[in-house]
Amino acid sequence: MDAAPPIVHHPAYEVDIGPHVFPTAKYRLVRARLVDEGTLDPAAIVEPTPIHDDDVRLVHTPTYVKKIRAGLLSIPEQLVLEVPFSPALRDAMWLCAGGTTLTGRLALEAGIAVHLGGGYHHAFPDHGEGFCLINDVAIAIRCLQRNHAVKRAMVVDCDVHHGNGTAAIFRSDATVFTFSMHQERNYPATKPTSDLDLGLDDGVEDATYLELLAHHLPEILARHHPDIAFYLAGADPYREDQLGGLGLTMQGLARRDDVVFATLREAGVAVAVTLAGGYARQQEDTVEIHCNTVRAAVAARGA
Repeated sequence: MDAAPPIVHHPAYEVDIGPHVFPTAKYRLVRARLVDEGTLDPAAIVEPTPIHDDDVRLVHTPTYVKKIRAGLLSIPEQLVLEVPFSPALRDAMWLCAGGTTLTGRLALEAGIAVHLGGGYHHAFPDHGEGFCLINDVAIAIRCLQRNHAVKRAMVVDCDVHHGNGTAAIFRSDATVFTFSMHQERNYPATKPTSDLDLGLDDGVEDATYLELLAHHLPEILARHHPDIAFYLAGADPYREDQLGGLGLTMQGLARRDDVVFATLREAGVAVAVTLAGGYARQQEDTVEIHCNTVRAAVAARGA
């Protein structure tokens, strides 16, 4: 337990959105399993405070922030968001953005930190999409840059879905390298260009995925030299995911985490982890994949 990296979580991340494919209970269940098995000390888990509106406006337009705050999202905007809007959802996302920002700060101090939440990469400056109301990772990067904690950042997006909002936000910014490794024929239909997109064929399995990751990640680091990397450790490349179509096993996803942590550690880059997506047919599988990511972070911190 002594080697555990800083862990960030808040119970309010679990929002009642009714019958839905997005399992908001997973954050609580991941925390509970890791505490029960002794991987995490509950006393050492840090609860974030909500992000300030001014911080959200570093990424999102004033008009969009005002709409969210007033609960004035239109029906079409809520349909694109694909989760029912509520004050509880808004509050959870403000907390979550605070959590990802805190995770970034803790990662700079400890080398690695993990957020049991976050990774809402489909949110654009002026609207939300695909379960993502605001883009917590982009907000965290902008906060760290504004406060002169980092100059250059990198997004390592290993969710099964392309990080379209993140790519659009940082499209013209040479200080932030966006890397998205995703299933090409999957949501979203329109994919703004990241600095590096690896759009994978349907059904890609462990060996091909890991070979591509191990080849490209060191090359990116050698070119960009980030101060911090935000790792979106999606559980949805799993072969039994309801919203995915790749063929990775649990063992392959665990190896993915090891590759990311080892590569970033060797390059001397701090890493802030967010859990991102995960919609396995059996919720137990999603929870275990996310737990494996935290276990890998603990192992990497102790290496």
